[in-house]
Amino acid sequence: MNILVINGSPMEKSRTRGIANIVKELLEEKGVTVSYYDLGRDKLPLFPGDQDNDENEPLQKLYRSAHEADGFFITSPEYHNGMSGVLKNALDFLGGSHFKHKPAAIATASGGSKGGINALNNMRTVLRGLYAIVLPDQFVSDPYCYDADYSLVDREAVERLQLITDLLVELTEKLDVKQEQNIQ
Repeated sequence: MNILVINGSPMEKSRTRGIANIVKELLEEKGVTVSYYDLGRDKLPLFPGDQDNDENEPLQKLYRSAHEADGFFITSPEYHNGMSGVLKNALDFLGGSHFKHKPAAIATASGGSKGGINALNNMRTVLRGLYAIVLPDQFVSDPYCYDADYSLVDREAVERLQLITDLLVELTEKLDVKQEQNIQ
């Protein structure tokens, strides 16, 4: 099983990356193969309306990782009541062939009390448009959940992420078995 974890923050120092890093660790502890794509480090060009950027190395990495993924865990900060622009741009490069019949978990790092829900709703809408099976459970964290290095350290938050990663792995396994049965 291969899960693609996407950090949807463009910032070098971000709580969103803290979520993505913990998710990567939790999945690896379960024996899952993890591909990791960091939109703050793997810089993509702006989506031009077609997929004609075959020479762009970060874009090729994204295509390859999404194609090989059996499931996704996607994170984003909330910017102006939506997901980050770099995440939306990355999703615009991808298509239904990357997501169809594959589960996706979503999470956001909130800037303060009760933030993040609009980013999650925005991500859920776009991922449904890409034919992903978005888990009903989702994750929002507040700034107090992180240390000075932007690592997620709050025990309850990590436990909550563990539950969501467990659900993602369980659904991915079930869908993989179902797809194998359909092939035979």
